[in-house]
Amino acid sequence: MGVNSIKTLRERTGAGILDCKNALEEAGDDLEKAIDVLRRKGLASATKKSGRATDQGSIGSYIHSGGTIGVMIEVNCETDFVARNTEFQELVKDLAMQVAGSSPVPRYVQEEDVPEALIAKEREIYIAQAGESKKPVEVIEKIAEGKVKKFIQDICLLEQPFIKDPKITIKELIAQKIAKTGENIQVRRFTRYRLGEDEA
Repeated sequence: MGVNSIKTLRERTGAGILDCKNALEEAGDDLEKAIDVLRRKGLASATKKSGRATDQGSIGSYIHSGGTIGVMIEVNCETDFVARNTEFQELVKDLAMQVAGSSPVPRYVQEEDVPEALIAKEREIYIAQAGESKKPVEVIEKIAEGKVKKFIQDICLLEQPFIKDPKITIKELIAQKIAKTGENIQVRRFTRYRLGEDEA
């Protein structure tokens, strides 16, 4: 099962990454069967919203901790009307605050943005660490996969718990705003600066 299969399934159904991954595993990597799996489970949103263009929006900024941390973030929506809406502007500010104040600091918007080489490197480290426990290989692999999943959650903005309400993720927060506005909303990119810190 490749990243392309997951991406294609997400584009066709609007379902989340993990849901797509699990559906593809259950369907033996058969795309059409995976779509059926998602539909049966009621996870395929298959709405037109997720495919609609988001060429409007706002670039927000936030300065934190006495001017030692600064964030700029671009959040896109479909229309200028929603972009100027108070609720959308509050969302942009909340997302900028999330990037500024969350620990660990997000490095990517979503899982698809994380380089495969970085995930492979982390997996190797976790397998080596778990290997010292002398546990069976399948147990070591499960431990490593769990740690890789946690690593991705930590470094991807959309997977992080919302600092104002940790019961929901940023992805769920955005989904709530999509439901309210009736428009597709996407985080395009962000940059975080810390005083005296070199760029990675």
